[in-house]
Amino acid sequence: MTTISSVNQCVSTIRSIEAQLSSLALNSQEEESQRTFHDMMNIMNEIKKDLQYRVNEMVLEEPQYKQS
Repeated sequence: MTTISSVNQCVSTIRSIEAQLSSLALNSQEEESQRTFHDMMNIMNEIKKDLQYRVNEMVLEEPQYKQS
């Protein structure tokens, strides 16, 4: 597996975690729990953005990663 494939897989996993946290926030009865899940979802979103930025850098820097 190439590095970019690993990073893309990580981004997909983070998207899944984000969705699960969103669901937990919506289904939680306690306001504090909702807020915590929502905050964690926002943190995961920032991590996802950072990784996606890195993927874009890799594509620009490494010709072998460019999609045909």
